[in-house]
Amino acid sequence: MAKSKASEIKNDLLEQLKHKSATGNHYADLVEDYMRLWETKNELQSDIKTRGAKVEIVTASSVNLKTNDSILDLLKVNAQMLKILDSLGLRPTEQSGSNDNDM
Repeated sequence: MAKSKASEIKNDLLEQLKHKSATGNHYADLVEDYMRLWETKNELQSDIKTRGAKVEIVTASSVNLKTNDSILDLLKVNAQMLKILDSLGLRPTEQSGSNDNDM
């Protein structure tokens, strides 16, 4: 049975930590934080794909276009994911020809 993409990423990060002899609850907890952010990133990407970069805001007197909040949130989540990897001294491994969310 094929592992899910999330499981593959988590196992890869834990394996990299193991090779660096960086084991312990603190490291495992940071990997869990990374994975929660990874899930959030995918949800934000899905929202952008579904609703678009601009969304309609309806007020009592008008309809306006506004930047989808998910765009800025996605940038923040990506930055935090990179900070976690940096603090662990890890690099994401290259996946051959695949995207996280086909976006």
